[in-house]
Amino acid sequence: MASVERSALRVLTPRELEVFSVLPDGEGNRELARRLGIAERTVKAHLTSITRKLGLRSRVEAALLSAEWADDLRREPQGLDRP
Repeated sequence: MASVERSALRVLTPRELEVFSVLPDGEGNRELARRLGIAERTVKAHLTSITRKLGLRSRVEAALLSAEWADDLRREPQGLDRP
């Protein structure tokens, strides 16, 4: 998996952070869309953006990273030191 600093999460939008934070739950795009109240295509777009912005190769890498950083994501925005 690519090495990503936690500070890189600052480049994600609030909605991307929301999608990123639920990835470890293992739900598919359709389930994530229902859970978050957005379209499935929007989930796909957010996942594409998340992996690009964080320099990851796949959704699996994003889910693993999200699981690793779960405590910081729960503390957002304080855990991410957003300006």
